[in-house]
Order: sequence, then structure tokens, then C-alpha cells
Amino acid sequence: MSAFVGKYADELIKNAKYIATPGKGILAADESTGTIGKRLSSINVENIESNRQVLRELLFTAPNALQYLSGVILFEETLYQKTYDGKPFVDVLLENNVLPGIKVDKGIVEIAGTNGETTTQGLDSLGARCQQYYKAGARFAKWRAVLKIGPNEPSETSIYQNAHGLARYAIICQENGLVPIVEPEILTDGPHDIKKCAAVTERVLAAVYKALNDQHVLLEGTLLKPNMVNPGSDSPKVPPEVVAEYTVAALRRTVPAAVPGIVFLSGGQSEEEATLNLNAMNKLEVLKPWTLSFSFGRALQQSTLKTWAGKKENIGKAQEAFLVRCKANSEATLGKYGGGSTGGLASESLFVKDYKY
Repeated sequence: MSAFVGKYADELIKNAKYIATPGKGILAADESTGTIGKRLSSINVENIESNRQVLRELLFTAPNALQYLSGVILFEETLYQKTYDGKPFVDVLLENNVLPGIKVDKGIVEIAGTNGETTTQGLDSLGARCQQYYKAGARFAKWRAVLKIGPNEPSETSIYQNAHGLARYAIICQENGLVPIVEPEILTDGPHDIKKCAAVTERVLAAVYKALNDQHVLLEGTLLKPNMVNPGSDSPKVPPEVVAEYTVAALRRTVPAAVPGIVFLSGGQSEEEATLNLNAMNKLEVLKPWTLSFSFGRALQQSTLKTWAGKKENIGKAQEAFLVRCKANSEATLGKYGGGSTGGLASESLFVKDYKY
């Protein structure tokens, strides 16, 4: 049976292709209220709606930054927020040719009978929510599945549950006009080497695309948001060229050419590491049938957040820091990043063990 062709098929293909425009990428500003609270507390700022709104406005109105973005993923609260002057954030983004997206999963829960492995919840009410989000201006969605590497992990149960959940999410989104970003994140936690990460990444992606196919998902109207292939957090780091080689090989073996773009998560790498690794992938001289770009949260925001520190007088400087990261990653999508675009802040590790979102 062929892929889903609903009333939104042409729009899904057009939007997915646009998000995958070379030179552009995605800002993941979809931190849940709890997660953004952790970010704000790191700079001693209270987690209240007005502070969350100020941070997001700082990002969305940063002069010249949005030219490097094709999409911004929003949390539900943010989708309905406005600027200080009363302009809906959705309009700010659309006027700058940036598509608004929306996080639609409801977080992770443990899978009974496994060693702490998880699956993602939120399918029950998804269709109705997608309709509301589409009405509010969202044109793509994000759903994060989380897998981990251990002596016997990921288990077959975990791989199947997460692949099936991602596929159900994807087809429900497409039926309601939203391009699904398919995100099977394999956490870096652990002592494993890069070869182990590559093998697990290939197994997981193969299962995900089998599931997407089984659910008749229109691949041309989707994007993939995978982890980069890296050694575990308790293993020595490897150079960007090695990360690039293993990551691109894993993707070439598993991701169909029908997918227009692959937008990496930063997964706790420092801002600079994430950018250098992406740049190295785009410099690799092998056939890559999809755009390789970014969908970074922490790796686009960390130095911005620290520069802002919750102070009104720092907003301009913080926006400059954000522009620097957006431009650096835009260059990396073209394989033209020279490195060292910022000092110390961009090199700080953003790794958090067992990262919850």
C-alpha cells in the first residue's frame, strides 16, 4: 500500500522542503515549563510566564538572526504568546519567513518489564490538538522518543514501542496538516564507544523507517531529528571528522532519499562542538540525498541565556550572542564554518545525565 495522500499532501511536501533549505535550520524553543525553569534558575531568574515570554521575545526579535532559521519549535504556551507590543509570536515568525512548529508529545513514561527504558505519551488526544495548533498557525510538529544504550539496551521492546509511537504520531500530524519531525534520540549517557553508538543508531533508524512505512507516512512531508553518532559521555571524545564519518554512514544506510532533511539535536554537546560536527558532516564528500541541518535548543541558546542573565540592559548583547550562533550553524549546514566564532561560553559542555525534557 502506498504512502498517505490526504488533502494536505502538497502543503506538507512544500513545508518540509522549505524547512530543509540549505543554510537554514530550526531553533528548538519548546522547553516545557519545568525545563525552562531549570534554564532560568541557572541564571537566577524566576520561572514565571512574564520571564518565559521575555526570553522567547529576545530570541524571536533578535536583529538579523531569523534569516538563518526556517522553523522555530514552540511550547504550547508560547504558540499563543505575544511580544511586549502585543504582536503574536506566530506573526513575528511568519513575517520573517520562519515556520512556527509545536511540541506535541506529553513526555516519557517507563515501559513495564524493561530496565528503566521509556516510551513517549500523548497519542490519545493528538488529532484534536493538531487541529487546534494548525488553526493557531503551526505548520510542523515535534515528538521526542528517548532510547538509551546499556549492556542489553535498547531492548527490542523499547525499539518497537518507540518506532511505533513515532509512526502513529507522524501519520496523525500529516492528517491534520502538520509536518512531523521524527525524533528518536539515543542518549549519550554511558561508557560505550562510537562504534556501539553507530550500531544502535542504525538499528533504531531502520526500525523507525519500517514503522513509518507500515503506517503509510508520506516521507517527503517529514523531517528526521536524530542524535549525532558520538562516543558515550564517559568515553574519550573523538574529532568532528570521526563523528561526521560514523553519523553520515549510519544515515546513508537507513534514511530513505525521500526524506528532504535531517535536522540534528545537539544532545548536550557544547555549542561549538555541535556546530563543528555539523560542519564536518557537510564537508564529507559522499552522496547525501537530504539536507543536513540543525534543530538545536541548548546549543543555540546557552551563551545567549548567560549573556542575558535576566537583565533588561543585557538584551542587546544577548541577541548578538544568539545571532553569532545562528550564523555559525547556518555556515555549518553549508560546510563553511571556520570555527571559534565565540569564546569560552560556546565551549561549555551542556551534558545533563538522563536528560528530561
